[in-house]
Amino acid sequence: MVLRRIVSVPALALLALALVVLSPVWIPAAALWDCLRARWRWAHVRLLAFATWWAWLETIGMLVAGWLLVTGRARDLGPHYRLQRWWANGLVVGLRRTCRLTLQARNLDVLVPGPVIVLPRHASLADALLSAWFVTRPGLEPRYVLKRELLLDPCLDIVGNRLRNHFLDRSAADAGPELAAIEVLAREVRDPDECIVIFPEGTRANPTKQARALARLAERSPERAARFAGLRHCNPPRPAGTLAVLAGAPEADVVLMAHAGFEGLDSFRGILTAIPGTAPVLLDCERIPRAEVPTDPTDQIAWLDAQWLRVDQRVDDLLRERDALVAEAERRHR
Repeated sequence: MVLRRIVSVPALALLALALVVLSPVWIPAAALWDCLRARWRWAHVRLLAFATWWAWLETIGMLVAGWLLVTGRARDLGPHYRLQRWWANGLVVGLRRTCRLTLQARNLDVLVPGPVIVLPRHASLADALLSAWFVTRPGLEPRYVLKRELLLDPCLDIVGNRLRNHFLDRSAADAGPELAAIEVLAREVRDPDECIVIFPEGTRANPTKQARALARLAERSPERAARFAGLRHCNPPRPAGTLAVLAGAPEADVVLMAHAGFEGLDSFRGILTAIPGTAPVLLDCERIPRAEVPTDPTDQIAWLDAQWLRVDQRVDDLLRERDALVAEAERRHR
């Protein structure tokens, strides 16, 4: 951990400084490149502008975290949750100003009161980061189950490890200790302002990953694979982590989080194609009372599969709504 931060912290600070100092170079260069390639959307300019915004957002976050350390408040959760809310809001503001990304979140009120277990769809790195904005807007203090690779982000590394999260080692030969840690984390979710967030799919969904996941599932569990024969937008859920959360927080309701608009943002090419946003990212939440969740683990897997098929259908509905918004915007500009 120390070695990782010795490298990542100064690297990010230098990146933030370099992007500002070299802006007289990269702004006209990126603009010229966009012109030559007939990209009047200024996609490269916008993306580099957001990179500058993000780098300084991260740098300021690290400075605040450092100040909390030297003032003896490194273990004080309150200011760290406030820092998390500030960071998440700053991320959304930056995306709005540089990439014209807008968010329309519906039914966020079902997230409160806690404790709740939040199960979001996972389509890109963007939804993993922006989920903090969605769950903190109603005032919740989230605990996250995230992949360990995200610790390469120094601000997430420092603040995320001070808060109550678990960074999952997906390459562990023995998944038992990881699942036990997730269950322990879930046991702490008891108060009305608390939630735990886990992504049941385990990885970002795209057609290639979906096909690979379905093929593996067909080898291990033909019955479950048959359930997902009509899956369109999501990956089939990996139930182990979600079951560990359900076991650790037996009184918590469940909130399903479906969204549309982050598709294709799991690659550099996809991001450039999507900038600037021509339609809002749509998100919808649904709360399921815990009394409707089975208690037997086998029944819980079948229940989770059924819910994820409903999420997949909801994503399809939201995508059609976005398409209609795009068509209407194009009609108005003719």
